[in-house]
Amino acid sequence: MVSEEHLKKVILRRKIISTVMLGVSTFTAFYGLLWLFWILGDVLVNGFKFLSLNLFLNDPTPPGIEGGGLRHAFVGHFIITSLAALIGVPIGIGTGIFFAEYGRNSKFVKALRNITDVLVSFPSIVIGTFVYALLVKPLGHFSAISGSVALALLMIPVIAITTDEILKLVPNSLREAGYALGAHRWQVIKDISLSAAKRGVLTSVILGIARISGETAPLLFTSFNNNFFSVDLTKPMASLTVTIFQYAMGPYEDWHRQAWAASLVLTFGALIFFITAKAIVYRRR
Repeated sequence: MVSEEHLKKVILRRKIISTVMLGVSTFTAFYGLLWLFWILGDVLVNGFKFLSLNLFLNDPTPPGIEGGGLRHAFVGHFIITSLAALIGVPIGIGTGIFFAEYGRNSKFVKALRNITDVLVSFPSIVIGTFVYALLVKPLGHFSAISGSVALALLMIPVIAITTDEILKLVPNSLREAGYALGAHRWQVIKDISLSAAKRGVLTSVILGIARISGETAPLLFTSFNNNFFSVDLTKPMASLTVTIFQYAMGPYEDWHRQAWAASLVLTFGALIFFITAKAIVYRRR
C-alpha cells in the first residue's frame, strides 16, 4: 500500500512541474507575441505617415525625383497572386483528395505524400530557380506567367497536405452510407467528404495564399520586375514584394518612404484578408 505521505509528495511534485511548464509556455507565448506586435507596430508607425492615395493611383517617377506611386506594383502583385491561386488551388485540392480518398492504402501514394510534405518547407528560392530553368531560360525572357507558376508550386503542397489531413478526419461511416445508397465514388467524395470538410478545405486555401502572399525570392527569378505599368502576362511584371525590396535597398529617401507604406498595405491587407476568411468560416460553423 502506498502511504498517504508519499501520495502527497507525488501530487506536490506534479503540481510544481505543471506550474513550471505552464510558466515556461506562457513566457514563450508572450515572448513570441512581443516580437510579432513589435514588427506590426514598427510597420504601422513608419508606414502610416507616408500612406496616401497617390501611392495607389500614380505610377513611379524617375529615380531621384520625389512623388509618384506604386500603382504598377499593386496591380501586378494582384494579377500574379490571383493567377497563382487559379493554378494552385484546384491542383492542391485535387491532390489532397487523391491522397485521402484514392490512395489511402497505397504505399506508392504514401511515398508521394511524404515527398509533398517535404515540399511544404522547401526553400522558395529553389522553386524560383527551378521555374527559371523550366520557363524563363527556354523562352529567353521573364514573364508574369512564370512568376505565377512559381507561386503556385509553393502553394500546392500546403493545400494538398492540409486537405488530405482534413478529409482523413471525415468518418468512414459517412462514406459507407453513401455507397449503401448507391452513390458512385465521385459522388461520395463531392457530396459527402468535401461537404463535411469544406471549412477545413477553405482553411487550406487560406494557408496556401498565406504561403505566397509575401514571397520575393521566386519572383526575382521569374517575373523579375517592371518599373512601368503592365498587364501583359508574357512580359516582366512588377510585384509589391520585389518593389519593396528594391526600394528598401535603394539610395533615395522617397523610395524608403514608399517601401514603408507598401509594407504596411501588404502586411495589414493580408491580416484583414485572413481575419475575414476566418470570420466566414466561423459564421458557417
